[in-house]
Amino acid sequence: MKKNWLLLLFISVLFSCSDNSINNKNPNIPNYRVDIEINTSFPLYNGLLHLSNPVLIPNQGAQGVIVMKVGEGMYNAFDAACPNQSAMSCKAMTLDGINAVCSCDKSQYNLYSGLGYAKEEYPMKQYRVTVNGNLIHVYN
Repeated sequence: MKKNWLLLLFISVLFSCSDNSINNKNPNIPNYRVDIEINTSFPLYNGLLHLSNPVLIPNQGAQGVIVMKVGEGMYNAFDAACPNQSAMSCKAMTLDGINAVCSCDKSQYNLYSGLGYAKEEYPMKQYRVTVNGNLIHVYN
């Protein structure tokens, strides 16, 4: 009986674990549907072929979506809304190298991690990304 209990405990822990490392529980940014196909062969998105060259895609998510290549075949995508302000109280974050800067409080967030440098309460809202050849799919 003890072996059955341990097996049941192990299985329940196994299925309760999530393979999704993206935590988007931020009360400041609503959960808008994001589903973007980006073709890096288009001149507008050609910069995404190079590391650390972020691109802001307006009219997506709460305040736009920032996409950046972080490794070979790997991209990060974050909402451009300031994560520690009400989504509509600030303009979209601006890009400064590998950082996004909040227009309200000038706090900066690293586009490799989405984390603020001053240990702000919330990181940037992150979206899922898949890559297939020259197509980048950003979604939630």
